[in-house]
Amino acid sequence: MTGPRMTGADSPPSLTVSRLAYAYPDGTQALFGVDLTIRRGERVALLGPNGAGKTTLVMHLNGILTAGHGTVEVAGLPVRKDTLLEIRRRVGLVFQDPDDQLFMPTVRDDVAFGPANLGLRGDELDRRVCDALTRVGMLDAIDRPPHHLSFGQRRRVAVATVLAMEPEILVLDEPSSNLDPASRRELADILKSLDVTVLMVTHDLPYALELCERSLILSGGVIAADGATHSLLADAGLLAAHRLELPYGFAVPALQE
Repeated sequence: MTGPRMTGADSPPSLTVSRLAYAYPDGTQALFGVDLTIRRGERVALLGPNGAGKTTLVMHLNGILTAGHGTVEVAGLPVRKDTLLEIRRRVGLVFQDPDDQLFMPTVRDDVAFGPANLGLRGDELDRRVCDALTRVGMLDAIDRPPHHLSFGQRRRVAVATVLAMEPEILVLDEPSSNLDPASRRELADILKSLDVTVLMVTHDLPYALELCERSLILSGGVIAADGATHSLLADAGLLAAHRLELPYGFAVPALQE
């Protein structure tokens, strides 16, 4: 059983990564000493070229991979073998392809799956499911088969499956990929409304600018830049150095005085 959630100055950061290094069994070194802290309630974008180590880093956050060197803490709880059950409740991963997360006969069953595995039953389980679906605007689809929904709707249900676990941090892998403009806008509005810490892995720099005040650039297995998203995206030299590009014709708006 977990204690009450702390808020304000009493809360530890949602995520603390310290000197994290990792090499795959074939000897490929993916992370060379990553340090980062994400405070509770922040929305942070993780940017970087392919092969920078973003996926490797994310897989350490809920213990899919364990650190070769360094530490990862989620709300002050270290990621270790003996804490994995609680860590995987606290870290909600939303995969790039929602079909990797949706496998039950109905939307209700999919969203209930995680909390039910924690032992929730009856009214509390129903409350979790309905609350999560309401937050993503999909309550009307509660009894529909997921495969009858559009891709954008399935992505929103995938977010709901994680929100039903009441996570400490929501980690989204390329959330805007393959969405049409309307679905992209709907998801952005949902993410802005959530009162949960968000780490968004994305190549979609305008989406990062819209949703995240802060961004990290992971390049060559280290954090190469950490700052205000607007400032990082306005630095053409920094973007070029790390193989990041804004869409053709997109200009970072000037900051208001």
